[in-house]
Amino acid sequence: MLYPQFNRFRQSHDVSGFWDFRFDPEAAGEVEGWARGFDRGRPIAVPASWNDQFEDGRDYLGPAWYQTRFDLPWNWDGKRLFVRFGSVNYLASVWLNGAHLGGHEGGHLPFEFDITALAKDAGNCLVVRVDGELAGDRVPPGNVTGEAIDFFGGHGGNFPQAQFDFFPFCGIQRPVLIYAVPRSALADLEVVTDIAAGDGLVRIRARLGEAAPAVARFHLHGNGADVTAQSTFEGPTAEANLRVPNASLWAPGAPNLYELEVEVVQGGAVVDGYTLPVGIRTVAVDGDKLLLNGRPIYLTGFGRHEDFPVVGRGLLPPVIVKDYALMDWIGANSFRTSHYPYSEQMLDMADRLGFLVIAETPAVGLFFREDGLDRRSELCLRYVQELVARDRNHPSVIMWSVANEPHSKPPHAKPFFHRLVDEARALDPTRPVTLASFIGEAEEGFEFCDVVSLNRYSGWYTQPGDLTEGTRLLADELDAIHRRFAKPLILTEFGADAISGMHAQPPEMFSEEYQAELIGRYIDVLRAKPYVVGEHVWNMCDFKTSQGVGRPGALNHKGVFTRDRRPKLAAHRLREIWRPRD
Repeated sequence: MLYPQFNRFRQSHDVSGFWDFRFDPEAAGEVEGWARGFDRGRPIAVPASWNDQFEDGRDYLGPAWYQTRFDLPWNWDGKRLFVRFGSVNYLASVWLNGAHLGGHEGGHLPFEFDITALAKDAGNCLVVRVDGELAGDRVPPGNVTGEAIDFFGGHGGNFPQAQFDFFPFCGIQRPVLIYAVPRSALADLEVVTDIAAGDGLVRIRARLGEAAPAVARFHLHGNGADVTAQSTFEGPTAEANLRVPNASLWAPGAPNLYELEVEVVQGGAVVDGYTLPVGIRTVAVDGDKLLLNGRPIYLTGFGRHEDFPVVGRGLLPPVIVKDYALMDWIGANSFRTSHYPYSEQMLDMADRLGFLVIAETPAVGLFFREDGLDRRSELCLRYVQELVARDRNHPSVIMWSVANEPHSKPPHAKPFFHRLVDEARALDPTRPVTLASFIGEAEEGFEFCDVVSLNRYSGWYTQPGDLTEGTRLLADELDAIHRRFAKPLILTEFGADAISGMHAQPPEMFSEEYQAELIGRYIDVLRAKPYVVGEHVWNMCDFKTSQGVGRPGALNHKGVFTRDRRPKLAAHRLREIWRPRD
């Protein structure tokens, strides 16, 4: 699914803004005909989560309805017309002018519908029903009953009762676009890069939305290169291989991007075109090393969340700019999209600025009871497919993570993860695959991964207050995990809550000093292990959670920055470690 563009062949119109909105706690909307349009709605901002926009909506996760009206701003005769949603959490059903277009399950990944036969030049009514209720057979799951869950593993005593430690924000959380493309339009592009004797190798596969006699023209330029190729479509696909002499490779500190222009030619005339930034780089695992462009790379950075006051998980471009500026200031080179795919705009900026990304599916807090297991398995498989299809062309994305902190239990967990990892590899054999686990050596899913990703909180949830014993146990456990799996390891989460402004000497829990001390000691342990290839602090910023006794102010305070992006002592300590020469 290509992100909509505006050029001489394609048009795109953002219908985000102020929509009409109604909660539907009695689930009466469909019976009462709200799909054809409804009245008595109140204004709501799109994109944004609904929970922080209304006092009566903070903890409401049930059905709600959105509505907007639009005219088409251009002549679209002879073109196909689509409506595209970047993210709706969790369950979406969509109607246009009273006709049901379809639905989509799962937040954080895009979906779209062909509206060519239904759209009018003026007076279109677009209605969306959203259901964000937590349930055991959804992914991520919530409201799980009969399951023994402790706070460290599952946060079962919180409200709303999520199986994960972040707030279950609901609503239309990324832009809604109406776009038009030619009948013989490109529907997808897949770009794979390699390096040979200093030259860049770029393999391109183009796919039409409808098979038709056509020719594809490929033009790659930038950084002193100017390379072209042409290929006839065989059915709906055309392929080309380009060689870029003395290629300028993409890497942190040198995010060199080329521009790929693809044209569709029919009867000698160009009928469609699309441009795509391309970064030439390779990623591989070799023994205990993670290699970028054939050289070892060490990841410094964070687990993060898309979270900000008022907008919740809604797209807010200034926050994206601010977060990258803070990561650059502190010396980070990477982050994980914990615990769901981030916006396409966030990844575009990573490509442009040279940050490395571990892209993660929404499979967080999984459990392996029989009830709902088959459905959760199918959802997770689909999320892998949708994630890879969306993000495979980003040079910044260097690894796929198929899950975070599953409550792995035999006999179901091992084949479950074998299937997900195999699917990721089949769809994209050019990137390593991992899963982030708190179980450690007993995590059987590590057997199938290329990289072991471990979340560990010794000295916080275990050995609370005792950093000496906590780091000693951490060092021993890392060695034991490596002896068993013999793979490179990333500590994908470690940290401690620090209430901003709380201080203690000597350091004690919840003080800024304790957080900074724990992070510094952990990094000392990690740097002494040659098989460790990355350190991701949890978390970059404080973030909203469900209410619970372990979450003062309904916040996770493990950020080294506050929720509004002010540095704590740990941020300055990390900058000393990650940018020692500044």
